Amino acid sequence: LPQFFSKRKFEYQKAIDGMRQILWGLFKKIVIADNCAIYANDIFLNYNDYNSSTLVLGSIFFAFQIYGDFSGYSDIAIGTARLFGFNLMQNFSFPYFSRDIAEFWRRWHISLSTWFRDYLYIPLGGSRGGAKTKIRNTFIIFIVSGFWHGANWTFIIWGALNAFYFLPLLLLNKNRKNMEFTTHTSALNGFINFFKIIFTFSLTCFAWIFFRAESLKQAVDYIANLFTKTIVLKPEVLPIKIIIVLCSFIFIEWKNRHKKHVLANINEKYNTLLRWGLYYIIIFSIILLADEKQDFIYFQF
Repeated sequence: LPQFFSKRKFEYQKAIDGMRQILWGLFKKIVIADNCAIYANDIFLNYNDYNSSTLVLGSIFFAFQIYGDFSGYSDIAIGTARLFGFNLMQNFSFPYFSRDIAEFWRRWHISLSTWFRDYLYIPLGGSRGGAKTKIRNTFIIFIVSGFWHGANWTFIIWGALNAFYFLPLLLLNKNRKNMEFTTHTSALNGFINFFKIIFTFSLTCFAWIFFRAESLKQAVDYIANLFTKTIVLKPEVLPIKIIIVLCSFIFIEWKNRHKKHVLANINEKYNTLLRWGLYYIIIFSIILLADEKQDFIYFQF
């Protein structure tokens, strides 16, 4: 808010960075989120017709849909603000590379999670006090977070489930263990961190089922089918194109995970020819891979 009362002037370097962030945000929204939405919507709508592997794929597609959609929207907003001289806080910090749920919530929707921390969790007593106080405060903040998304039991269960994920770390004082991104110092360390990332991502995808489901019954039935149906994935439901795009996207984000956004400071790494070549690759990817238009998920909240 103080920025509204200070004199601002157009700054070329800030504008360049803002345009880069807008470009990457458009890529995440149009190429990643909108393409994943097509398959996620179909699988969640017809979950009784698919086997377990396809249902797992549906939860993964939704995970990348909501990430590409909301972090892309945030990138576009932050980048646009920089064009006008405003500096907005980073809202996503590559959350799917987190090694535990506590780290995930430090990197996902940072503006909301820090607001809940400062104005709800800490006033309630935070992590001070005994185990009962810690458990109470944890469930309050996560359930309120779920309720913030809508008056639906699916959001309440989603919030409570994340509280269950978070509690062991809090009670064992491990919730602030992974404060910085991993730098693999050995092959063993790399394998352990890779396993932790996959495990945390799996827990997150499972919780997203409740977030995505239209009712509690649909979520329960979806999960029941997940564990009772056959696991063979039919080739006809395997969207090769979007899987290749997703793998490329994950690789690019991993390589740039220490930045505020993927295209930040690329002039320090690439010369003019490579830099503009990258811009055009992203622009043509957006044009060529754009599919059915999807509304922003978070516009409903």
